[in-house]
Amino acid sequence: MLLMLASGNSSSQPVSFILLGIPGLENYQFWIAFPFCAMYLIAIVGNVIVLHIIRTDHTLHEPMYLFLAMLAITDLALSSSTQPKMLAILWFRAHEIEYHACLIQVFFIHAFSSVESGLLMAMALDRYVAICFPLHHSTFLTPAVVGKLGAAVMMRGLLWVSPFCIMVSRMPFCNNHVIPQSYCEHMAMLKLVCADTRVNRAYGLFVAFSVVGFDIIVISISYVMILRTVLGLPSDEARFKAFGTCASHICVILAFYIPALFTFLTHRFGHHVPRVVHIMFANFYLLVPPMLNPIIYGVRTKQIRDRVIQGCCGKVPNLILL
Repeated sequence: MLLMLASGNSSSQPVSFILLGIPGLENYQFWIAFPFCAMYLIAIVGNVIVLHIIRTDHTLHEPMYLFLAMLAITDLALSSSTQPKMLAILWFRAHEIEYHACLIQVFFIHAFSSVESGLLMAMALDRYVAICFPLHHSTFLTPAVVGKLGAAVMMRGLLWVSPFCIMVSRMPFCNNHVIPQSYCEHMAMLKLVCADTRVNRAYGLFVAFSVVGFDIIVISISYVMILRTVLGLPSDEARFKAFGTCASHICVILAFYIPALFTFLTHRFGHHVPRVVHIMFANFYLLVPPMLNPIIYGVRTKQIRDRVIQGCCGKVPNLILL
C-alpha cells in the first residue's frame, strides 16, 4: 500500500513522500514509540526548566549559562523538528509527508545540527578562557561577545544549509518516493533524485568538513590547552575541580558527535551496515543529545542543580499545607 502511494510519474516536485519509520521492525514500531516519546518529553521538560532557571536567576547571566540557554533552545528546535512526525508514523501509521514539509524538515535538521555543533565549540572556548585565563574571562567574554558568537553560529547554520534545500528543490525525482527512515534528510532525498547528484554530494561533504571538522579541531585544541593548564595546577583539589568543570561538557560533546558521525559516514560509506542499525542511530542522534544535555548539566552544574532542588522542596510544603 505504501509503495502504491509513493509511486507516480517522475516530476521535479512530487506531491509527497512516504516515511517508512523503522524498516525491519514494523511489528514492534508501536511499542518502540513509547521510549522515544518518553525521551522526547524528558528533552522538552528538561530544556524548558534549564531555560526558565537561567532566565529568572540573574546570577546565571554569565557566558557558560548563556551558551547553555542557546543550547537548550537549539535542542528544543532539533528534537521538535522530527519527533512529533516520527511518533505519528510509529503510532498512527501517518507515513505520508508533504513535499515542502519534507524540505522544511531537512532545513531544520541540518541547520540546527550545525548550530549545536557551533555552540559546543563556543562552550569549549569558554572553558578554555575560564581555566587558562581566569582573570580575563569576564573581560574577553562579555554578554555582547557571547551574543555575537551565538549570532555567528546561527548565521553559519542558516547560510551553509540553505543551499541544500535550494539545490534539492530544483532536481527531478524518480517514481520511487519512499524514504526508508523516520524523517526527511538530505542524503535520503538525494537517493530519490533522477539526475546527477555529484554537486549536491560534494557540497554536503564540504559543509560537513567545514562545519563539523572545524568545530572538532577547535574543541580538540581547546581541551589540549586546558589539559596542559590543569596538569600544571599546584594542588590536587584545584585539578579535580577543573576536571569536574569540563567533564559535563565532554559528555555532551561525545553524546552529540558519536551518533552524528556514525550516521553521516554510514549514509556515504556504510553500505554493509544493517539498515535498522543505521536508522536507530539516526533517531538517537536527534533525540539523545537534547534529552541528555539538561540532565548532564543539571547534575554536574551546582547552580542549576541547587535551583531545581530548591524549586522541588519549595513546592512540597505548599502541597502539605493544601
